[in-house]
Amino acid sequence: MINRVILVGRLTKNPELRYTPNGVAVTSFTIAVDRPFSNQQGEREADFIPVVVWRRQAENAANYLAKGSLTGVDGRIQTRNYENNEGRRVYVTEVVADSVQFLEPKGSRRAAAGDNYGASMPAGPTSGSTPNYGPTDSQQNAASRDQNPPSFNDPFAHDSKPIDISDDDLPF
Repeated sequence: MINRVILVGRLTKNPELRYTPNGVAVTSFTIAVDRPFSNQQGEREADFIPVVVWRRQAENAANYLAKGSLTGVDGRIQTRNYENNEGRRVYVTEVVADSVQFLEPKGSRRAAAGDNYGASMPAGPTSGSTPNYGPTDSQQNAASRDQNPPSFNDPFAHDSKPIDISDDDLPF
């Protein structure tokens, strides 16, 4: 059986970091994920999905994410229930994240311009690394040696010429 979910959306508010009585970090936040279609009025709707992150990944999410941050979440769906103060049974469905991707640097103007590098923070107790928001030193050195550095833009975006590709070159 498979229980896997991958989401990309924006945080609806700042993450909430708490600690269990045993000292384990847990962060919760909600991401808004746009639906791929418009409603009858032509407006795009979104789903608001609660996410829970544990341990070191929870601390990283709380430190580096904020309301409006573009975020990728990889995890599993979990349901649980509890009895509230009024004695009513409350059912909760949420995503327990195994990995949270920081898809734009915090407060970056580059992200608004569409130049997203993205940073990944792997889950687990051994993840003590800090986010990487740009190319590594070796990538920068390779780009400076190369007379044609790699471009993150679409090479055909401003070219109105047809693309000349033989049918023999197509993989299908």
